[in-house]
Amino acid sequence: MRLFIIVLIISFIFILFVRYIEKQSIFFPDKELVMQPHRFFPSGQDIYFTTKDGIVLNGWFLKNKKARATVLFFHGNAGNVSHRLEKLLMFYNMGLNVFIIDYRGYGQSEGVPSEKGLYRDAQAAYDYLMTREDVQDGRIIGYGESLGGAVVVDLAQNRELAVLVVDSAFPRVGDMANLVYPHIPGFLLSTKMDSLNKIKTINIPKLFIHSFDDEIVPISLGKKLFDAAQEPKVFLEIQGSHNDGYRESKGAYDNGIKNFLRERRMIW
Repeated sequence: MRLFIIVLIISFIFILFVRYIEKQSIFFPDKELVMQPHRFFPSGQDIYFTTKDGIVLNGWFLKNKKARATVLFFHGNAGNVSHRLEKLLMFYNMGLNVFIIDYRGYGQSEGVPSEKGLYRDAQAAYDYLMTREDVQDGRIIGYGESLGGAVVVDLAQNRELAVLVVDSAFPRVGDMANLVYPHIPGFLLSTKMDSLNKIKTINIPKLFIHSFDDEIVPISLGKKLFDAAQEPKVFLEIQGSHNDGYRESKGAYDNGIKNFLRERRMIW
């Protein structure tokens, strides 16, 4: 009995340790904005909207008068909306509306980030877009970078997207944990972000982007997610680091997205 109690106590301490490591390793919110939307976008709008569980979120809506579609943009696990200027400009210059949001706990958004919370945030952002007269129903492009890939894949299961762009994403949090903390069993993690199984059910056109040189999410994990997806799907391989691949492979990155969206008549 004494041995059993000791094992139980050690197990409990280990689980607490895992939870602490998990919390410290997944979300890195930054509350301070380095710029406001109107500084670079004359038509930029600072938007506040509320989730179903009562959290007030902040986002930027960049209105393009020539837009045939709208990009719903979900960023990675660090920073906030104000750190994505180059990608916002890229989509805007393609002739698209862009709506980027800060998850709960990020930037000017209330709350504390969590897996379920981020999924609620994405659904609230989509529902907000559906209230706007300048957003065409059935023409929303879901884009997610890194952790945002898990968010947009979940959204595609729960709301109607026209196409999906998944950039530098991982199949499951457990796959990432195995790389960083190989001695921690994946089943002990409370955060799952199981895009691997979710992507199997999504039948809209999908573009997967991943860098051969990605030092954070190996390209093998990106291809694992791609391989699990059903057609129609396209894999765009680029070069450069996890955070700067889009910049280091700018021509291939921009043109790859343009060609994908043009073939689906999302842009001219």
